[in-house]
Amino acid sequence: MELPKGQAAAHTSAILQHTPNGVLLVDKETRIRFVNPAFLTMFRCGDDELFGQLAKDFVHSDCFERAIAAGGSLMVKESIPEHGVSFRVGLFPIEGKDLYCGIFIDISEEEKARKDFLDLRAQMLKRAQEVISRQMQTAQEIARLLGETTAETKVLLMKLMSLYEEEGQR
Repeated sequence: MELPKGQAAAHTSAILQHTPNGVLLVDKETRIRFVNPAFLTMFRCGDDELFGQLAKDFVHSDCFERAIAAGGSLMVKESIPEHGVSFRVGLFPIEGKDLYCGIFIDISEEEKARKDFLDLRAQMLKRAQEVISRQMQTAQEIARLLGETTAETKVLLMKLMSLYEEEGQR
C-alpha cells in the first residue's frame, strides 16, 4: 500500500530524524545541504557550522568527490582518530536532483573491540614467547646440571674401579 505524498514525506522526515545512522546530503560541489541529528552526534558538531561547508572538512575523507567522479555509488570505510570515530558510509546520487547522499554507520565500538582483540592477541603471543624462552633456559640448566653430576659420578666410579683393580692385583 502506497502512502499519500504528504504522509510519505512526513514518514521520511521522521525516519531521517530518528535513524541511528548519520545522513548527509551534498551538492555537486560537495557542499553540505542537509544533515540529520545522528550525523551531528557522530561527528560532534552543530548544524549551524555545517551548511555550505565542504563535506571533506567534516568527514575527513574525499569519499563524496570519489563517488561524484565515478558517477555512481560508493561504499567506504574510514576512521577519524582525532574525533574517535570510525564509520562505513554508503554514497549514492539522488535521482532527479543534483545531490549525493551519504549514509554513515558508526562502527567505532566494533573497531575498538577489534583493536582490543588484536592487542590481546599480541600480548598473548609475546607471553607465549617468554614462556618458551624460560622453558628452554630451564631445559638447558637441567642438561648442564645432569652433565656435571654425570661427570662427577664417572670420576668417582673410575676411582672406585681402579681401587678394586689395585686390590685385586695384590
